[in-house]
Amino acid sequence: MKYRLIDHTADFGIHVFGSDSKELFANAAHAMFDLITEVDKLEGLDDCNIQVEGDDWPDLMVNWLRELLYFWNGKEMLVKTAGILSLSENDLSAKVKFDQFAPDRHVIKTEIKAVTYHQIQVISGPSGWEAKIIFDV
Repeated sequence: MKYRLIDHTADFGIHVFGSDSKELFANAAHAMFDLITEVDKLEGLDDCNIQVEGDDWPDLMVNWLRELLYFWNGKEMLVKTAGILSLSENDLSAKVKFDQFAPDRHVIKTEIKAVTYHQIQVISGPSGWEAKIIFDV
């Protein structure tokens, strides 16, 4: 399982899993866009590289997802995949594959307004990495 929904008053969240930090951040991107649209119907023919920084793991996760959410909210681009090229506690580099939004081809399931710091968690444990992220909808 890559992620599951978290019940939260007025907003909603996800609990994301990964065997390592790269998989966790890639799965978080997938989970967010899976909530926004039908990711399996995206083609991902266009791509670009992005770089994100943060003060620590939780800050990096919020900045990462905010940057990706801007793809949708600011540029009308729907992310199919996000391949993590390099990752440290303060820096992330990724190749993102996306589709330009086409109303006749893409269904929007959920509008996410923002990625929040509320109850953000990014932790590593004996069975892998996990994160809890709350979205403003």
